[in-house]
Amino acid sequence: MQLQVILNALDRHGSFVYEKVRWRDDLKRQLDIVVRPRRGSRPICSVCGERGGTHDHLAERRFQHVPLWSLAVWLVYAPRRVNCATCGVRVERLPWARGKERTTRHFQWFLASWARRLSWQETAQHFGTSWNTVSLGAPAYQGGRWLESVKMAVVWGLRHRDSTGIQAIGIDEVATRKGHRYVTLVYQIDAGARRLLWIGEDRTKATLERFFRIFGKHRTSQLKYICSDMWRAYLTVVAQQASAAIDILDRFHIFKMFNKAIDQVRAQEARQLKARGRETLKHSRWLLLKRRGNLKRREVLRLKELLAHNLKTVKCYLMKEDFQRMWMCTSSWQITRFFNEWVDRARRSRIEPMKKLARTLEDHAELIFNWFEAKGAISSGAVEGMNLKVKLTTRRSLGFRGRNTVKYSLYHNLGRLPEPNDAHRFA
Repeated sequence: MQLQVILNALDRHGSFVYEKVRWRDDLKRQLDIVVRPRRGSRPICSVCGERGGTHDHLAERRFQHVPLWSLAVWLVYAPRRVNCATCGVRVERLPWARGKERTTRHFQWFLASWARRLSWQETAQHFGTSWNTVSLGAPAYQGGRWLESVKMAVVWGLRHRDSTGIQAIGIDEVATRKGHRYVTLVYQIDAGARRLLWIGEDRTKATLERFFRIFGKHRTSQLKYICSDMWRAYLTVVAQQASAAIDILDRFHIFKMFNKAIDQVRAQEARQLKARGRETLKHSRWLLLKRRGNLKRREVLRLKELLAHNLKTVKCYLMKEDFQRMWMCTSSWQITRFFNEWVDRARRSRIEPMKKLARTLEDHAELIFNWFEAKGAISSGAVEGMNLKVKLTTRRSLGFRGRNTVKYSLYHNLGRLPEPNDAHRFA
């Protein structure tokens, strides 16, 4: 089977013919596919889209195409200039590329798919192109500029994605740079449909209000659950914009506060013990912060030894473990009674970090209790699971060159964006 037959089956253009295939060099590592206009066809104006007569031909141009096996493939074509009745003499519109780009649309989608698996630099090196071609400028046009592979895929995907039927969202912020530079992330966390919905700069009220304006009142009214942390700006906007939804405090953030309080008490008490010549708490940090189910056998034995000591750190650890029992309560009166008793014990503990934690939990008691209303409907760990993927994407990329790069990379990797039916994919 000739290569022209395969191209006509997969990437046929009615007004053009794949004329011949030739080796580009003596090493036989690159293929040139010569394209010519179909006899009798009239070129299309690249500005207005109307057909016109042929004025003349420009010099041959080369367009990098999807590689075949280990061979680089290029389309070679001499564009025609159109005698357009409206626009004058213009270069014709090409179906496989736009403007002055030197890569085909299929190659752009090919690079975008690999950019989810490799870093952008690795993708560029592996397929013999540049970082800019992989990242942000090819065959999509928006706002007066051309867009490259990943950016093209994100812009197309956001324009064509389905945003109906969303009932649960998660809101959180992640740091993207040093100096407290944050972005606000909104995820869909419905069962079986977890994806990144929106990215906004900073973590202010205005940031989240912008999301709800874009999301629209109709879709906001369909939300049943919103999972967030205790950031006051988020809680205020959610109460104003989506009051009908149940706002749930993420359990991960609750126990993050527990661990912070325990670590603070442990560090202070360890210094006091060391001053007296005792090192009881040495190398105990992760024993106290890990979940019991994740401890190794030797760590379990070490923890048992530690719990035998009458220390403030041990008392804080036992209070954290005791709080876990609340999630097993089945009725509202059990939940309220357990919570109030625990808060009272924490306030009488004479341990300032635990007293502070008790006040914080009491201020957000309603949000904590909402977890029981949504129990089984959504997983509060979904938000942190998505945040972990954000960190992995950032680490794989070895940092980002700018804010837009962060945005497009996260949308591309976590947005579950659709692709056109004719985009390149492996069988």
